[in-house]
Amino acid sequence: MIDLEVPKKFRPLISQARGMAEEVFWPISRKYDVAEHEYPAELDLVSAVIDGMSDGGAGQGAGASSSTRAKDDGAEEGDVAAVGSGRSSKKGAKENKNGSNLSSVLSILETCRGDVGLTLSIPRQGLGNAAIAAVANDEQKARYAGKWAAMAITEPDVGSDSGAIRTTAVKDGDEYVLNGEKIFVTSGERAELVVVWATLDRSLGKTAIKSFVVRRDNPGLQLVRLEHKLGIRASDTAAFVLDNCRVPAEDLLGDPEIKIEGGFGGAMQTFDNTRPLVASMALGLTRASLDKTTELLKEAGIEVDWDRPANVQSAAAAKLIEMEADYQSAYLLTLRAAWMADNGKPNSMEASMAKAKAGRTCVNVSLACVELAGATGYAETHLLEKWARDSKILDIFEGTQQIQLLVVARRILGYSSKELK
Repeated sequence: MIDLEVPKKFRPLISQARGMAEEVFWPISRKYDVAEHEYPAELDLVSAVIDGMSDGGAGQGAGASSSTRAKDDGAEEGDVAAVGSGRSSKKGAKENKNGSNLSSVLSILETCRGDVGLTLSIPRQGLGNAAIAAVANDEQKARYAGKWAAMAITEPDVGSDSGAIRTTAVKDGDEYVLNGEKIFVTSGERAELVVVWATLDRSLGKTAIKSFVVRRDNPGLQLVRLEHKLGIRASDTAAFVLDNCRVPAEDLLGDPEIKIEGGFGGAMQTFDNTRPLVASMALGLTRASLDKTTELLKEAGIEVDWDRPANVQSAAAAKLIEMEADYQSAYLLTLRAAWMADNGKPNSMEASMAKAKAGRTCVNVSLACVELAGATGYAETHLLEKWARDSKILDIFEGTQQIQLLVVARRILGYSSKELK
């Protein structure tokens, strides 16, 4: 039997995250949207609370820094994912796990219902932390514990094609020397570490791509500028130049050897963990937009009757029903991708499905909610117009909509990246 209820052990965490969104993030959301690049000092307290929850075991491993991949425990593809039940539909199959990926997805959904930019600005919960959790060895995880890590992949001439990265890493004794340029680095100015993707040999293409942990105070990592953005303005977005940036060899994540077959897999495994997290961010913003629009329409005398067909209700009510269905489908795809990561199952296709569906739904719903709310939706009296601006990035970063669909197509059709571009 499939149980889609939220696991009981995660419910206190979700409740606390929801309270944080409503009581901490909503009141300061507009303030830091206007005061772009100003660090939200209120987040220091939020970070301390999260650390306390984690130390006390109450956090259930929530947050990007805890998203990691379980080793495959031998469960077969035929096993039914019993989310929240701890049971499997196959007799004798190993117990299904609800772990850090699922808890991270559920908690981030709630905090992004408050504000995506503020969620991205919480110390030590950056996307770089998820990258470290995905591919670092135990010694590295212990060494980087408690640090705030950003992730630097995109370059001026390299956007969606991560395999075409031009930043180089040359071995020099016990160090690597990195040279190149990185843009659109979320939390790049504020983070203590930056996970930089670079190539050991450009002639070998994506198989030579590795990720390196670079200290933010490394003199070879030079901050060029902070971007002014359409949305998520509470989060700083940086551009860097790496000029003979020397990094200890021990700060290369994963296997230092170049493997022609599957060599890019370790680096790309980062996305299998982070794409469900970005999908959950989109879900949180979608949920906020739907809830606020439903409230505003109710005040205007328009309510959805969930027991009647959409075609016999008002156009506004019918639109809400349609958008709620889109939200629920994206929600279930995201839970599935996170659950698979917790249970050691390959989830590259499912992670891309979740990210593609949630990103598109987020943009469509937020814009439709602005339209349904009329002048109120377009004005700054409520956060609807801000959420509409914030939504677009969730359909872009961690792989654009088009890239997600390409990944899904390759998995379904059985083509390699060379065969289907």
